[in-house]
Amino acid sequence: MADKKKHINPKRVQSLLNLALLSGIIIFINILANARLGERAFYTTLDLTEDKRFTLTPTTKNLLRELDDVVYVRVLLDGNFPAGFKRLQTATRELLDDFRSVSGYIEYAFEDPSVGSTEEINARRELLREEGVVPVSLRVKDKDQTSVQLIYPYAQVFYKGRSTNVKLLGNEVPGMPPDIVLNNSIALLEYQIANAIQKLRAPLRPVVAFTTGHGELSPIETADLEITLRQFYEVGRLRLDSLVRIPAEELSVLVVAKPRAGFSEQDKFKIDQYVMNGGKVLWLIDQLNVDLDSLRRGTFFPQEYNLQLDDLLFKYGIRIQPNLILDMRCSRIPLATGMLGNAPQFDYFRYPYHLVVAPTSTHPIVKGLGILNLLYASTIDTTVRTKTEVQKTVLLTSSPNSRLQYIPLEMNFDFLRYDLDATKFDKPGQPVAMLLEGIFPSLYENRVTEDMLAGLQQLKMTFQAQSVPTRMVVVSDGDIAKNGIDAQKQSYKPLGFNEFEQYQFANKDFLINALEYLVDANGVIEARGKEVKLRPMDTVRAQAEQTRWQTLNLAAPLVFLALFGIVYNWLRRRRFAR
Repeated sequence: MADKKKHINPKRVQSLLNLALLSGIIIFINILANARLGERAFYTTLDLTEDKRFTLTPTTKNLLRELDDVVYVRVLLDGNFPAGFKRLQTATRELLDDFRSVSGYIEYAFEDPSVGSTEEINARRELLREEGVVPVSLRVKDKDQTSVQLIYPYAQVFYKGRSTNVKLLGNEVPGMPPDIVLNNSIALLEYQIANAIQKLRAPLRPVVAFTTGHGELSPIETADLEITLRQFYEVGRLRLDSLVRIPAEELSVLVVAKPRAGFSEQDKFKIDQYVMNGGKVLWLIDQLNVDLDSLRRGTFFPQEYNLQLDDLLFKYGIRIQPNLILDMRCSRIPLATGMLGNAPQFDYFRYPYHLVVAPTSTHPIVKGLGILNLLYASTIDTTVRTKTEVQKTVLLTSSPNSRLQYIPLEMNFDFLRYDLDATKFDKPGQPVAMLLEGIFPSLYENRVTEDMLAGLQQLKMTFQAQSVPTRMVVVSDGDIAKNGIDAQKQSYKPLGFNEFEQYQFANKDFLINALEYLVDANGVIEARGKEVKLRPMDTVRAQAEQTRWQTLNLAAPLVFLALFGIVYNWLRRRRFAR
């Protein structure tokens, strides 16, 4: 026993103690780094990416820190997916981990709706369909093959007994590669989920009112938009001549959707003072009276609507021109080209009055948005000067291959017999949607009548000559909010769905984004401005150098391991040789 004790190496014991101490320190740091004090995490992250894709916006962080109950996110993205689509699955998981690093109230789970027996899968899919979750077929190119898979790109968010569905995959755009669609979807993930949380926890529902009494779109014509809005907004109709005033403190947004009759001075005064007191307005205005049904009756001469809103909008900084925009980038319409027996034979023609608008602005309202379909839109003049400072942002424009026609104008379908002449479409992109922000001057400054003043005095209100900081959106097409109608069934069709193209345009998404921005410009909509740069792999080079990189990946670790063994043995012999 004594001989064995004599051969115990003190240095070796010290080395073992140091190793044990180091292991304990590492374990302690690991525990501490994953610990929380209340709902605050001890750990943090360092985002070294160029586009800061792993950095949450300040508004999202504030929203998460204010949570007082569990937010459960059920993501229907579990399972095996093509390599390209795997990015969306991974990005969603990483984002929810980032959310959890800010608030311990975030809980999530990934589920695969397509597992189980056939009966279980069908029952689950039927339940999801009833909840508004419908699958999509995604075509993803992976190297030299294309995969088509039925998936559910949704997250279901639950908070305090309320829930909502979040679509994680953006709509496909004709001509846009699937990789770009996925990239845009990943860039909007933070906004989509944070926006759902914000709406679920809002104590009061914002109020959105559509004006009536001036030939505006009827309830069935805006049914799809209103039903979508009612999930998070109080939506109603407002007849201006039945009100003494429009309460800006109660009404979040006033929507003027395609009026076709004039506004009285009293109605305009009510809108003006609503704006002066901080009210927000979404103007959807048709300047000329023209539609497809009128043209099908024969030659048509469009006239201006006598809305009597020109002076009000001019005072706020814009003017809608009495013209029509024609665009080479347009949708099609069917026209009878002959008879087949007793039935007319139809063919489809590109119709330049029906614009296909692709957003190019980086503003949060339209960033990452799909293409829109505008009918008989007019130019918005942005050169109007205002007495006060009003910031103007162009949200939507026609394509660089545009053309303008001013009234008086004779319209028919004769020109469709010939191909569109690209040389005549020589105008640059024309503004068709504008955002106005700032302090607006009143149209009625130095013009207030005695009756108007008397009405204000009865309400114990004073006339406001200029507004508090507020905002409004103007679109030169009232049909952007109009959904199709099935006359036989007296039901509505999805807003933005073009039955001639059999394509769902992003008209409703644009309007919802615009309303969300008007309601809360400083909210989580800021996250829509995030940009995730796409860095696609050079597949041609990857395939050409495949053998080289495979060899390097296999050989390099073995070479380093051999060098380490040689150096380690050399140092060990040198040390003990002494």
